[in-house]
Amino acid sequence: MALGIAVATSAQAQSTAKIVGIGAQTCAEFNKEIGSTQAAELYFFAWAQGFMSGVLIRAPAGLDEGLDLTPRSFPLQAQVDFLRTFCAQNPDQDYMDAVRALYRRLRGPGI
Repeated sequence: MALGIAVATSAQAQSTAKIVGIGAQTCAEFNKEIGSTQAAELYFFAWAQGFMSGVLIRAPAGLDEGLDLTPRSFPLQAQVDFLRTFCAQNPDQDYMDAVRALYRRLRGPGI
């Protein structure tokens, strides 16, 4: 079962950091998992929230200060839907790419 801890390096990563966990899979793998395991999307989204929180914590001073990862204008279910749609439309990309796109969306326009 692919829900186990996965270790991978994103082919499209902008750095040489090794990304680990369930979110290190491709969108194609994500699509397959959520189609066959009811709780899979919850596990992936929990990973996404941790990843985005880590990005926010590691942001340089002055960047993304005050960024709300759960704004009323973009609630959690909308974020889950965003990730699902991204991966459905981009199965050749990594789930992490979907999470990065979500993070950019949460930052708002012009950033």
